[in-house]
Amino acid sequence: MPMSNTEFLAIAGAGVNAALAVGADAAEVYLSSSTSIEIDVRDGRVETIKSAAEKGAGLRVIRGRRIGFAYTTDLSPRGLETAAQRAVANAAVTAEDEFHRLPNSAPGYPAVDIFDPELSGKQMEEKIDLARRMEAAARAHDPRVAIVEGSTYQDRLVEVGIVSSTGVSAYYQGAVCGLYIALTAREGEDHQTGFAMDFRSRFAELNPEAVGREAAGRAVRMLGARTQRGMEVPVVFDPLVMVSLLGVLAPALTAEAVQKGRSLFAGQVGEVVASDLVTIVDDGTLEGGIGSAPFDGEGVPSSRSVLVENGILRGYLYNTYTAAKDGVASTGNGVRASYKGGPEVGTTNFFLEPGDKSPEEIIGEISSGLYVDEVMGMHTANPISGDFSVGATGLWIEQGKLSYPVRGLAIAGNIRDLLTAVDAVGRDLRFFGGKGAPTVRVGKLAVSG
Repeated sequence: MPMSNTEFLAIAGAGVNAALAVGADAAEVYLSSSTSIEIDVRDGRVETIKSAAEKGAGLRVIRGRRIGFAYTTDLSPRGLETAAQRAVANAAVTAEDEFHRLPNSAPGYPAVDIFDPELSGKQMEEKIDLARRMEAAARAHDPRVAIVEGSTYQDRLVEVGIVSSTGVSAYYQGAVCGLYIALTAREGEDHQTGFAMDFRSRFAELNPEAVGREAAGRAVRMLGARTQRGMEVPVVFDPLVMVSLLGVLAPALTAEAVQKGRSLFAGQVGEVVASDLVTIVDDGTLEGGIGSAPFDGEGVPSSRSVLVENGILRGYLYNTYTAAKDGVASTGNGVRASYKGGPEVGTTNFFLEPGDKSPEEIIGEISSGLYVDEVMGMHTANPISGDFSVGATGLWIEQGKLSYPVRGLAIAGNIRDLLTAVDAVGRDLRFFGGKGAPTVRVGKLAVSG
């Protein structure tokens, strides 16, 4: 059973008092508790069930101009005191920095509904059933679905509390659940893989049949893929591929990257960096977003930050430290992976806003081009220069229709140039985890065969 709000904040408060008692000038305790489960089904049988529970506190202290950090899973008074002593000792050997500080208390936090009480009451068999139904739907979609490598259900429930000597005292409960499937379709000697995923903040919103059919459809439509000669053509990016591109852009839009000279967007606020059809947002208050929360990993209220608006760079994402360096306010993007680390600058729900066209309209306007539904090697893209060169597979477009599958392609260029060349944005915004995008078309891009 989860602790009460009062119990959670009392433990965190005790950690703050312990740190002040051993010499900290300011102190903060980030306390989190989580339970998670992962169920893998194959051929209708449960293959593995993994469950985990974790609880701990991270203590951040400031002494003079130095900062120290320590964490503990021992939440007893003695355990918190020991962690506080370690954090203060660590501060003694870190470099001085005038921008170290803890945020002050906020007048309030946005109302964000991120805890599904239904999820905590679901029985194990109900969760297993979702994974089974997803696998069954994938197999029933097409007889050429030969192997389902894994049909997986996951969920995670979390509690977070933050208390600081600067007046922060905040708590929330959150939950996320989701489905993932990977499979192989076969026709003769040709094998093609497909996968699909869907993560939600509400158990009732999960649709295992739709996820299973999507994965099967992705694999089957690539059977018989041909090679294609290289040329410059209009290219349409599937939402999943566009999310991969956003994954490269996201670090470059953080103040940390800009301040360290590691961003292709450094010094360009107010300048045109993309097509006027491109608006990129990070929204920690987004309804239904799995990255939503009332506050970030420092207790700063979550917010909606428009980073690129109609092609113009409007700003960057900040935590308290990077905001102090630039003399601005934090955007509420002090993100923590867990209680074991301090707040880094990161995204919450990061997405490209939808446009007004359907995917069919976007494809229908092309006489000859490429629909990319998978890329390989996007992690090799350079977030400083924006240069990328990746492998690609997809479907060739002829006379406004998806005509036949193609493979063995490569697309290369610069992400900044790609964003500038966007000439259509779909209304089919989809999220894959904490990042989302619609279908997007680029007027012309070099495709190598």
